[in-house]
Amino acid sequence: MSLRIYNTLSRALEEFSPLEPGHVRMYVCGMTIYDLCHIGHARMMMAFDVVQRWLKARGLKVTYVRNITDIDDKIIGRALERGITIGALTDEMIAAMHADIGALGLEPPTLEPRATQYVPRMLALIGQLQAKGLAYRASNGDVNYAVRKFQGYGKLSGKSPDELRAGARVALTDGKTDPLDFVLWKSAKPHEPPEAQWDSDYGRGRPGWHIECSAMSCATLGESFDIHGGGADLQFPHHENEIAQSEGVTGKPLARFWLHNGFVRVDNEKMSKSLGNFFTIRDVLTQYDAQTVRFFIVRAHYRSALNYSDAHLDDARQALKRLYTALSLVPPAPVATIDWTEPHAARFQAAMDEDFGTPEAVAVLFDLAVEVNKSRSPQRAGLLKALGGCLGLLQSDPRAFLQAGAGTPDEADIQARIAARAAAKAQRDFAEADRIRNALLAQGIVLKDGATGTTWEAAQ
Repeated sequence: MSLRIYNTLSRALEEFSPLEPGHVRMYVCGMTIYDLCHIGHARMMMAFDVVQRWLKARGLKVTYVRNITDIDDKIIGRALERGITIGALTDEMIAAMHADIGALGLEPPTLEPRATQYVPRMLALIGQLQAKGLAYRASNGDVNYAVRKFQGYGKLSGKSPDELRAGARVALTDGKTDPLDFVLWKSAKPHEPPEAQWDSDYGRGRPGWHIECSAMSCATLGESFDIHGGGADLQFPHHENEIAQSEGVTGKPLARFWLHNGFVRVDNEKMSKSLGNFFTIRDVLTQYDAQTVRFFIVRAHYRSALNYSDAHLDDARQALKRLYTALSLVPPAPVATIDWTEPHAARFQAAMDEDFGTPEAVAVLFDLAVEVNKSRSPQRAGLLKALGGCLGLLQSDPRAFLQAGAGTPDEADIQARIAARAAAKAQRDFAEADRIRNALLAQGIVLKDGATGTTWEAAQ
């Protein structure tokens, strides 16, 4: 059976096979790391965690690259606001991100490049674009991309430059020749700290956001690779601009498949920091265990909108308890290799092979749980656990999960938050360290600091 993936570029389901037989190369736009990650970010990273898990379950090698943007207007602004260096801010936020998504059971990417490590590569790309007539120096010292000189601009968004310009909100300012033109290199500003500036042939400055991903993806995966992913909000202009930059230099397709996950919505509006309607991962984990949050996200198809509410999380918890109840009745037999010809496994595979159809795959888990309840078969229970593992689910101890309250963290949650607290203390953010301690205490977990580290015990 073949794997079919919805390709945003063609707006169709296409049969997938990697450029290099047996080896998938995938790049996903990661976090701009100036604040804590919220559930919308978790949804994006979870979507591609499931994608890479399923590709590996199909026997493919996966090189999964998820970048970190560690230089940006918002990062500079937040560091200045807090009176700390950019490096201190980004190190703190990266540690917090790793703790939060680690608690949700996300596997680390193969590579996690940071933008500041690739500035020379970005400058080389800008020089090549300028040599090809696709970039120009503006009157304010910036270097801009000349959108109308790239023939394929608009193919990802499905709109021509004229259509995009008609909807553009950007005024013709700062020496741009067209409102759609975008910045490749930003000249240094007086208020920006020296650590936000690099020397270049264009003077002191820093890269624009779009060129960062072109440099990092091509440096780590080559000029053409299999999958490029990210949130639906990145389709335009970020991913459109990546195509223009990368293909403008190489003349080769940047990625064969473009995947975009849907938004998380609250009261029918996209969850975002700009709207102020976001919930951080760690705040949600003070109310719900990590397995429940993961199940809530995974049981919706990655391209669909996901409606966030306590009621939906409560429902996810109850549904997940049904699966764990089946596993608690019979010790699962170890499954070294899944037999994909078994009827339940075959249905699970068919669902996942149709654009990573997790809702249908989860339905198979429930059908299998019913059978486990009836047969009390260790082999069937083992298959249930093994199939759940393809989604990062059902790997906790069933009895411990069922005994824990909806707001009680498990061992993985606690250790992740202990790590986040240690990172906060290292950055002298004692308010955050106290918040983590108090949040755990509210859930019946007492932290004890000692010479060898931090331990925990249940409150009496």
